[in-house]
Amino acid sequence: MIELPGAEHHPHARATLGAALAPGGRPSHAYLFHGPSGSGKRTAARAFAAALLADDVADPAGARTRVEHGTHPDLTWVVPSGAHEMLVGDVEERVIAAAALTPFESTRRVFVLERADTLIEQAANKLLKTLEEPASFVHLILLTDRLGEMLPTIRSRCQLVRFDALGPERLAERLGRHGVPPAQADACARLALGDGAQALELALGDGPALRAGGEALARAALAGTVATAPWGELLSVRKRRGEAAVAELETRLAEEQALAPTRERKRVENEYADRIRRTKRRVETGALDLGLQVASLWLRDLACVAWGADELVCNVDRAEQLAQDAAGCDPQRLRVAVEHVEETRRRLRSNVTEELALETLAHRLEALLAA
Repeated sequence: MIELPGAEHHPHARATLGAALAPGGRPSHAYLFHGPSGSGKRTAARAFAAALLADDVADPAGARTRVEHGTHPDLTWVVPSGAHEMLVGDVEERVIAAAALTPFESTRRVFVLERADTLIEQAANKLLKTLEEPASFVHLILLTDRLGEMLPTIRSRCQLVRFDALGPERLAERLGRHGVPPAQADACARLALGDGAQALELALGDGPALRAGGEALARAALAGTVATAPWGELLSVRKRRGEAAVAELETRLAEEQALAPTRERKRVENEYADRIRRTKRRVETGALDLGLQVASLWLRDLACVAWGADELVCNVDRAEQLAQDAAGCDPQRLRVAVEHVEETRRRLRSNVTEELALETLAHRLEALLAA
């Protein structure tokens, strides 16, 4: 039976992977580990890879140690080379070509691909053949925080293994190791709804500005001050993140064009133009979505306070402001307001004008709450 750190939090993963490694079990050729960031998928993948590569070898303890240290010759661990995408070059030689080669010292070869949802279409199409007809000794483990963004052709060829969200206490503990003050760490862990990456995103860098922007939008609607355009901070963070993503890809484009033959440079430029557009859109929409999640949870917290359920509040470091905003509020209207925010979050996933969507939301909330 595989021993996963924190296995008590992941019964589905423990049962699925344990059965594969039990006597008589038959490990699948491809797994898709999915669940929120920080839920333990990476740790479980390494433990599972160690168990696979230590099976039926002369020195299983030594094999496990080399897997843990990342030095086992039959383990290939792939991380996207782009900040937001896994490119053809990430998988062509290291996975697709290598999967045809026999193991060096084990009876198996294991390939782990982090953030598999970021596979660009060309890379996914190349990987598909390996997923469909792998050699008998090949096992692929794909990791994703966003199951809904996995290409159906990839997802359907893998056995799904679910990892459940960690509780806010454990996420707050992790944030504390990054130097985040306890009260802020507790709040960001709760606001992230079990997503470890989102918790870090809210606590570090421009995360506090994003959180402040979400709060400002909700509080302006309550105060009847939407005319001040309180969505401005969210748009500022969105712009900064989009510009950073574009700059990273433009640097990569320049590097590839410098190495490409003259006749290939225009093709490379055209490919990157589409990639830059899609990445910029994804990053910017992700920033706004998280900011609106903060706004939604602020309104939800107010309803909790109005109903006397303070123990359910996420913004635990904002008790005074919540009490002030909740005074005289109708919790039923707050509930409707949350639905308005969630509707806007869904609309952002389609091709809408984001600034107009935020402005429309703010006026709808003001009409509902400040009346």
